[in-house]
Amino acid sequence: MMQLPHLTFLRSFEAAARHMSFTGASDELGCTQSAVSNHVRSLETYIGRPLFVRHSRSLSLTDVGEAYLPAVRHALQEIDNATKSLITNTHKRDVVISFPVSLAANWLPEVISRFSEHHENMNITLHGTIWTDVDENVSDISISVVHVDKITPDLITLWTEYLTVLCAPDYRFDGEPMTHASQLTKTNQIQVLGRSEYWELVMQALNLDGRACPASSSSISSSSSSSSSTNLALEMAARGLGCVVAPKSLARIYMDRGLLVEPFPMSVPSPWTYCVHAVQKNATPAIRQFKEWLLAEAENQRKYAMP
Repeated sequence: MMQLPHLTFLRSFEAAARHMSFTGASDELGCTQSAVSNHVRSLETYIGRPLFVRHSRSLSLTDVGEAYLPAVRHALQEIDNATKSLITNTHKRDVVISFPVSLAANWLPEVISRFSEHHENMNITLHGTIWTDVDENVSDISISVVHVDKITPDLITLWTEYLTVLCAPDYRFDGEPMTHASQLTKTNQIQVLGRSEYWELVMQALNLDGRACPASSSSISSSSSSSSSTNLALEMAARGLGCVVAPKSLARIYMDRGLLVEPFPMSVPSPWTYCVHAVQKNATPAIRQFKEWLLAEAENQRKYAMP
């Protein structure tokens, strides 16, 4: 590769050409007039052609100088722009997160609240997702609900998810409290659209016939999303409309508030779980900080999803 002239020589040449004065260039660059003059002479020596005509009290460009100046000026501007962009990106304090809306009510706000207490001046933008993630170019960190069979190497599983049966504390079916698993075959089964596996897996684990009573079965509208309908199903169960099978991580807040209980505690591995993906290329320190915090919080959350 051809050895290029020193960047300082090019900056002195461009400044001298703009001011048509070595003195003006030296004032701008913060060096002596003789230093600028020497830089230009070194550049002329390197090129083998004069760039300036030196008059007694002024300068003028030679034809070579006139031809060379636009390219030098453009190159220096590109270097300046690239450097400013890099510095700005390195110190950027913005993080954009996309996530299923189920986490908006059940976990993520607590995570962000604790993070903000320890990291001031961080700008966090949230995008709730329905069924699919937002454009990958929008978010720095994305959380999605993924079937365990489709987890790819670029995804990090936040925790292993387990399912349980839940109902309101005072829920009754035919006037009887929920005390036996066999009652599930007759009670209102609140279904989560797109998650039919939930009830099937629970019924298999209990060695029960999973068919719900058609007349009493409640289902979530097809217009709801998978994550949103999980929250809606939990709300329906909390209002005494039936029993629901849901991930323990999402049910925790309802149980902590006494809105839902496990009539007979159980833990069935869920085929769906939460995974996180973060941009790797040009990730800012802020993005890396939040990702590390998120994974640490996920580690704490695992105790609520454990059997």
